[in-house]
Amino acid sequence: NPYILATLLFGLGLGTTITFASSHWLLAWMGLEINTLAIIPLMAQHHHPRAVEATTKYFLTQATAAAMLLFASTTNAWLTGQWDIQQMSHPFPLTLITLALALKIGLAPMHTWLPEVLQGLDLTTGLVLSTWQKLAPFALLLQIQNVNPTILVTLGLASTLVGGWGGLNQTQLRKVLAYSSIAHLGWMILILQYSPSLTLLALLTYFVMTFSTFLVFKLNKSTSINALAISWTKAPILTSLTPLVLLSLGGLPPLTGFMPKWLILQELAKQDLAPLATLAALSALLSLYFYLRISYAMTLTMSPNNLTGVTPWRFSSPQLTLPLAIVTTATISLL
Repeated sequence: NPYILATLLFGLGLGTTITFASSHWLLAWMGLEINTLAIIPLMAQHHHPRAVEATTKYFLTQATAAAMLLFASTTNAWLTGQWDIQQMSHPFPLTLITLALALKIGLAPMHTWLPEVLQGLDLTTGLVLSTWQKLAPFALLLQIQNVNPTILVTLGLASTLVGGWGGLNQTQLRKVLAYSSIAHLGWMILILQYSPSLTLLALLTYFVMTFSTFLVFKLNKSTSINALAISWTKAPILTSLTPLVLLSLGGLPPLTGFMPKWLILQELAKQDLAPLATLAALSALLSLYFYLRISYAMTLTMSPNNLTGVTPWRFSSPQLTLPLAIVTTATISLL
């Protein structure tokens, strides 16, 4: 029903906007709750058992994170007597809030729900979950000051490593994208303390690249690596562009995805954190391996009994192809 859909999308926007605009912890928490409640019907709309399972998992983790956040902010108000987001000073609620937000966006070691949930959704809702749903917790993470740098660096490094190792073993594209999301978020958290503007740049480029990848897979109607082998017959031009999009997501120069990683490594080196930068760069190689694997499956393998004479699918929906053209170009050549 378009009215219900419009209401839910409005709720999704409203929740994020409330969190963006709030300086009081209760309001921020309320925005996050509205956001969660709005996306849950969108996730369960297909009434498929897998989708319902994913929705339930998502709801439980988000409710846990929100409860932690509420508990931490009330503890902070109890200890320091104020609710202001910017003025956090006590280490205990600060740590707790950081962990709650990490659980909200799926940073390692609180990441285990993300691949499971993403695997149960269709690609459009998965895209919303990978991009829009990360904005509100990120706004809060950017606003809290003087959090212990060790926590953020540990979370970031763990996420890049887990995102790399986890994706190696997957054949399902949505799970691969979930692990890729964890790895990218790890990079953003690594640099959060030292250069918030770089975090925002990384977030923005990640959004563009993820948009592009999800739309390509949606257009191909493919959800596993095996389904990619027959994409030559469906859309030859798209298939020849997709490896570039995937390698950009992996952070290979001279594609757009390389830019934030390059700047983050540079900033880490400036802060005398060369060992950390080295570890992060090596973990990026892990991610690059599975992007290469998907690119290989897509471009260099032809599936057997492939009827090349079959008329390719016709793409005539401008609401899908126009954004796809824009974000793919941006992903490949914004650097």
